[in-house]
Amino acid sequence: MTTTTAPVSSTKPSRAAAAASRETPGRRFTVGKALAWAAMILIMLFTLLPFYWVLRTALSSNAGITAHPTSLLPVDINLRGFARVFGMQSTKEALADGGSGAAINFWLYLRNSVIISTLVTVGQVFFSAMAAYSFSRLRWKGRDTVFAVFLGALMVPSIFTLLPNFVLVKQLHLIDTFLGVALPTMFMTPFAVFFLKQFFMNIPRELEEAALLDGASKVRVFFTLILPMAKAPISTLAILTYITAWNDYFWPLLVSYTDSSRVLTVALAVFRSQAPQTGPDWAGLMAATLVAALPMLLLFMAFARRIVNSIGFTGIK
Repeated sequence: MTTTTAPVSSTKPSRAAAAASRETPGRRFTVGKALAWAAMILIMLFTLLPFYWVLRTALSSNAGITAHPTSLLPVDINLRGFARVFGMQSTKEALADGGSGAAINFWLYLRNSVIISTLVTVGQVFFSAMAAYSFSRLRWKGRDTVFAVFLGALMVPSIFTLLPNFVLVKQLHLIDTFLGVALPTMFMTPFAVFFLKQFFMNIPRELEEAALLDGASKVRVFFTLILPMAKAPISTLAILTYITAWNDYFWPLLVSYTDSSRVLTVALAVFRSQAPQTGPDWAGLMAATLVAALPMLLLFMAFARRIVNSIGFTGIK
């Protein structure tokens, strides 16, 4: 009796096959990936360098900045620039440290910036949401033509509207008031209307039609159905609007003449005054700039993911 034995196949994969199986396409090192990482690192460095330079200058003394203007590290590290911002230095101490001796009422200017930014944000988001609902959900004659003309305002540089706005605010006797500073952007902007319209168009009409069949009016549908569903893009628009209003400089400079309505960005010019011995108070100016920008930087960092997701969902390229 003869028996035949089948050839036993090796169950162990070869060393080369095992190494190849462990490699994943996402982990392979390529020249393209190396160049992409290098480009991204360079972009990050160029983006963060101005913020670092502001911090470096704010932590230095004016004398040290004059003596070592190209130093990458803070020179004579101190917090006296921040002390001048918050009014914790006397005029004599400020002049001795290279400051101009000019006082800045930081908390008053901060309050003004908060009030004006809040007025602009609340008004612009609310009225833009109503306009966007009208353009996206209501049917009326000439709607698309009006929206095209309205959207064309995006191509008009804001510098062209400064003089007409100034004349209007002056005729309304609102110069040097909170309302005069906030009025030009408090109602709506083409970008805000377009941003919300893109989201409203993605809401299923069946939900709105069901609410109308239940006896709800268009106004009630807008406040009880559309606005709650648009919570994410509305909050994103509010953040972007608040940051823009906070950083605005030229228009507040044009219409605010006294401390009663002067915002923080305009008040920073106090530190550009010439001191008799050392010139501009660069340490104080950079300290004030850092303090003024820090709330908006933290706000953007806290909601950066929501902003990116909302812009991607609305389809804005």
